[in-house]
Amino acid sequence: MLLSRLQELIGGIYDVRVTYDVYDFLVTDRGRLPHAPHAGLADEELIVAQSDDGTDVALSLYLDPALLARLARADPLVELHGGNVADWWTALEGVSHFLYLAWNAGHDKPVSLLELEMQAEVDKYVASYWLMRRQYPGHFPAELRRVLFERARIDPRLAGERRRMYGEANHYAARFCRRLERRLTDAVHGEREVLAELRRFYRLGNARKRAHIERTS
Repeated sequence: MLLSRLQELIGGIYDVRVTYDVYDFLVTDRGRLPHAPHAGLADEELIVAQSDDGTDVALSLYLDPALLARLARADPLVELHGGNVADWWTALEGVSHFLYLAWNAGHDKPVSLLELEMQAEVDKYVASYWLMRRQYPGHFPAELRRVLFERARIDPRLAGERRRMYGEANHYAARFCRRLERRLTDAVHGEREVLAELRRFYRLGNARKRAHIERTS
């Protein structure tokens, strides 16, 4: 199934595994969501609840059923193209959020919202790059980073603090992926060295991720 294969793709890139499958946490009926997400318009929502003592975490991933139906008709894992890339990135962001939160929770590591969003932006670039290189082996997807970051627009309906957080996540991810792009053009060592760096980066916390980007980008 598409989301499970997407979870395997991201997990394989970063060499991370969780004992859960994303479908076990998937919700497609907006009416079953808590009040705030229930009233929203987003095609993707990760809902997280934590016990008062902080020992237990419950989560659900909402994805719009129409989006999933479109992806079933035009599977990006078979062919990623302009007609399905927006839905692909939405689904990928949801699976990224789920996997990152589940993996860190399994290692008793806290996760900030900024860290979650920054990692998802990196995952969208990295997973799309690996997929496009597999589907179009003679083509280096130089347009990918420009489309994903330079043409990105933050929803103007977001409140000020949340809007700033998304802007910061995009800024750091864009800097990191710009450096990755330069290194990926090295046909001899590029992908192997980038893969090793990505796996180290995934395991860093929020402050260390930003420090790494500031130091190396």
